[in-house]
Amino acid sequence: METDAFAALCAERACERLVLDYAACNDAGDWDAVAGFYVADGRMSRPTAPDLFIEGRDAILAAFRARPPRTTRHVCANIRVTLLDAATARVSSQILLFTAAGQPPLVGSYADLCIKTDAGWRFAERRGSLDFPPS
Repeated sequence: METDAFAALCAERACERLVLDYAACNDAGDWDAVAGFYVADGRMSRPTAPDLFIEGRDAILAAFRARPPRTTRHVCANIRVTLLDAATARVSSQILLFTAAGQPPLVGSYADLCIKTDAGWRFAERRGSLDFPPS
């Protein structure tokens, strides 16, 4: 029983770390690493366009590379992991995005589906949304 509890804690921590590493690599502009956090057929939507999914790791990489350069800081909070089984988890988190462009910070959320792969935990889906859309 303790082994199962320990394995669950390790899986939860790995999913939390995935969210945090994603934000850090995003802020660093390391698009290869950002795209590498997805499974090959993973999909994502940005908080500013929650219903517009970008599908496939290659398309995700191209979308990030197409963005104009900017300085950002993502602050992740309230990361909650729900293990569905030993290799699948739902993850929710809130995000506070600061940009150097003088825009007000954005507050958003992510709803993620993560799966365990040979390379570790990866996003199968990341769906962003804004909690307080700009008016």
